Amino acid sequence: MTFNSYELARPFLHALDPERAHRLSVAALRLGLGGSVGAAADPSLASKPWGIPFANPLGLAAGFDKNATVFDAVLGLGFGFAEIGTVTLRPQQGNPRPRLFRLAADGAVINRMGFNNDGLVAVRRRLERRRGLGGRLGPVGANVGPNRDASDPVADCAACVEALASLVDYLVVNVSSPNTPGLRGLQAQDVLRPLLSACLDARGRRPGAPPLLVKVAPDLSVEERRAIAGVILEVGIDGLIATNTTIARPPGLRDPRRAEAGGLSGRPLFALSTEVLADLYRLTEGRVPMIAAGGIASGADAYAKIRAGASLVQLYTALVYRGPRLVGQILAELARRIRADGFDRIEQAIGSGNSGGALATNTTAHRG
Repeated sequence: MTFNSYELARPFLHALDPERAHRLSVAALRLGLGGSVGAAADPSLASKPWGIPFANPLGLAAGFDKNATVFDAVLGLGFGFAEIGTVTLRPQQGNPRPRLFRLAADGAVINRMGFNNDGLVAVRRRLERRRGLGGRLGPVGANVGPNRDASDPVADCAACVEALASLVDYLVVNVSSPNTPGLRGLQAQDVLRPLLSACLDARGRRPGAPPLLVKVAPDLSVEERRAIAGVILEVGIDGLIATNTTIARPPGLRDPRRAEAGGLSGRPLFALSTEVLADLYRLTEGRVPMIAAGGIASGADAYAKIRAGASLVQLYTALVYRGPRLVGQILAELARRIRADGFDRIEQAIGSGNSGGALATNTTAHRG
C-alpha cells in the first residue's frame, strides 16, 4: 500500500490479529498497492559488500516475505535489499496460533511462528520465475533453516543452500530462531563447524557461489561469541547477521503480552543486539561484513549499528508501527549523519564507533 494509504489503514490493521494483518499487507503488495519509489538516489549511501552493488544499506529482514512472493514490491518501497524466508526443505505449518503478538506500549513484537513457509520447491519456482522475467531493483537474499522434524538438520540446510545458490545474491543459514526446538544448539562450536562447512560445500556445487552468511542469536555469552567468531574465520564464512530475536525479557517492558513465549524483537532488543554486533566485529577483526538487525527504528539507530561494525542494516518490527514511510526517513537521516561526521561514503563509517581501535577504519572487506 502507498505511504498515505498505510496511514489511513493502520488503525484497521492494528485492530486485527497481527498475523491476519500481516497477510493483508503482503496481499496489498502482491496487488501492486505498495507504490514504487525505487532505491535511494543519494550516492553516499551506495556500497559494495562482497562486491555486490547495494544502492543503500537498508534492507527488510527475513520473516516478512517468507515465501518469496513480494520481494520486488518490497524493493520498490525504497529498500536497498530484501531477504526472503526462512525457507525449509519441506513445507511447514509452523507453531499453533496465536503465535504473533504486538507489544505496542514497548514498540516490540513477540513471535513464535516456527518457520511456517511453503517449502523449498515452491520458493525456488518463484525465484526462477523472477530470474526469467529479467530486471531487478536490488539484491535479494534467502534465509534457510531445517524443518522442525528434520532427522539431519545439517543435510536440510545444505540442500536448501545448494538449491537456491544460483538464484539469489546472498544466502543466510539461520541457526538462531528460538521457535524451533534445538535450533540454537546448532550455534555450539562443535556443531556449527560441520554445519557451515557442509553449506559451503553445497554452495560450491552451484554456479555463482553467492556469499554465505550465518544469523546468530543475541542471547550469547562472551565465550559463545568468541567460539562462533573463531569458527567463522576458520571455515571462511562470508558474513554474519547479528542478531535474531531474543528469549530474554528486558526490564521495563510494559505490555501485558510480554509474558508470551517466543522471540522478542523491536525497540527493547536494540542495546543487546548492538552489543553482540560490536563484539563480533572486534572478534572477527573487521574482516567479515556484517548485517545488523534488532531494534532499528530511525536513522540514528541504523547509524549506530553501522558505527558498531555493520555494513548493512535490516528492520521489520518498526514497520509494524511506522509503516513504509519510515524507509525514506531512515535513508535521509543516514545521509545527513555520515556527512555531519565528515564521511563521503557510508562505507567509511563502518566500525568508526567501535572501540576496536584500528578495526574502526578497516573497510577493505567491505569494498569488494
